[in-house]
Amino acid sequence: MLVPYNTANRKIAMGLLSFMRKEKDVKRLLKTMEQYEKDPDWKLYLWKEDDFIGVIGVSIEGIEAKVRHICVNPSFREEGIGTKMLAALKQLLPCEVKPTKYTKTFVSACEEKEAETRKS
Repeated sequence: MLVPYNTANRKIAMGLLSFMRKEKDVKRLLKTMEQYEKDPDWKLYLWKEDDFIGVIGVSIEGIEAKVRHICVNPSFREEGIGTKMLAALKQLLPCEVKPTKYTKTFVSACEEKEAETRKS
């Protein structure tokens, strides 16, 4: 289930975001968190099953939502969590969801997996 970020989940969100290569540096990670907390056009969501195991963040730019961050806890990878997060996000947002150059590979893999599932 996709859960909107709130500051009570800050440490969890930071932990999940830190799995992304470009968010390993603590100073950069803190700036990213500040962006999500202060900019109303930046939205962060956590994926919860039994625990929080994924994170996806977007910036709303006109009629598009750019996927800025997407990551799944390594213990839960290859289980389709990213595909589920993207599908839930697309249902939630009233705009087109597009990747950035940093998230393109992950988003493309999820979309391919979703297309394969539909064919089956």
